[in-house]
Amino acid sequence: MQVAVVTFDGFNELDSFIASALINRCRKDGLEAFVTTPTPVVTSMNGVEVTGQRPLEFVTEADAVLIGSGVRTRDVVADDTLISRLPLDPARQLIGAQCSGALVLARLGLLGAMPACTDNKSRPYVEACGVTVLDAPFHAEGNIATAGGCLSSQYLATWVITRALGEDAARGVLDYVAPVGENEATIERALHAVRAGEAALRG
Repeated sequence: MQVAVVTFDGFNELDSFIASALINRCRKDGLEAFVTTPTPVVTSMNGVEVTGQRPLEFVTEADAVLIGSGVRTRDVVADDTLISRLPLDPARQLIGAQCSGALVLARLGLLGAMPACTDNKSRPYVEACGVTVLDAPFHAEGNIATAGGCLSSQYLATWVITRALGEDAARGVLDYVAPVGENEATIERALHAVRAGEAALRG
């Protein structure tokens, strides 16, 4: 199973790097993430230059697509040519967005009436798209998920790992990366966020 971690110019390092690093702990089990970029090199919001591992067209063959946020997301959604390079299909792909990445899902028409999570700075722009924003770090309906707050990228990664390989695989990854002495708390916090985000509408 291949995961495209979509990373635009002006990206937030925490979104792309945390998600891809956690997912790539599962390479031996056949789950692998690739930083996927619209140009060969993109520069982060803090000036870090990164060479993409896959071109943007990789999203059409990926089994899961995670769209990170950044300081130029509004430019991305205003660019019809760039948006046309993202023909995502929730019928066969897991699709997640981090913070302002929710704007991309809204622009693609993938949210519909679904509420979303985003960061506080992006919230008014997401709401301006007619999307209800939740005061929660993670929300998923079917094959679409959103997360709000930079460090909630771990919840998107946990969601993908759980959906692909099961909860035990997610536990193993989270146990490895957790701060020493906080293993169980880290694991349970992430799994609780994902479970709660998936169960929100069922309650």
